[in-house]
Amino acid sequence: MADDRDPAAIPEAPAKAEVPETVQEAIRTLIHWAGDDPTREGLVDTPARVARAWKEYCQGYGEDPRIHLSRIFEEVGGYDEIVLLKDIPFQSHCEHHMAPIIGKAHIAYLPRDHVVGISKLARVLHGFARRLQIQERLTAEVADCIWDALKPHGVAVVIEASHACMTARGVRTPGVTMVTSRMMGVFRDDERSRREVLALIGC
Repeated sequence: MADDRDPAAIPEAPAKAEVPETVQEAIRTLIHWAGDDPTREGLVDTPARVARAWKEYCQGYGEDPRIHLSRIFEEVGGYDEIVLLKDIPFQSHCEHHMAPIIGKAHIAYLPRDHVVGISKLARVLHGFARRLQIQERLTAEVADCIWDALKPHGVAVVIEASHACMTARGVRTPGVTMVTSRMMGVFRDDERSRREVLALIGC
């Protein structure tokens, strides 16, 4: 079906970022080292595509995730129970093999006298995940960021993820999930509070 919209009203596609030749040449070298010909038709544009993709994968380096927690809401109607955002999907890449890490995170906090918009918790996660990572550090960074910014009574972060560096290479064991957690404040010090938040998460 023909597009009869006014061409002037159709937004232009964003211009592709320029990729330095040194970066493209490095990727060509990798392709050649892997055993293929970087000059063949299907691979001619691959170095630029790979470079742009990696710039996107690692865009977390260009932001401070704490900025997402700078706006708070103090009118909470006396709410003083756990706030939990479950099953937040995320993608990252391991710093050892630069292989994908794909999983989900559960982020909870017990507010003191203010809260943040729930989307901000996901933004904090993605800000740290879009870097070269290990899951243990990612878990700690998310928890520490929320703890420092919101000063809540407690923070709990649980991350479940699959690592391609284990499923697609090396031991090649698919279907394995790594689970990490960080408990702070009452979720670390009080057994009852920890059990409550873990029950809400489903652990």
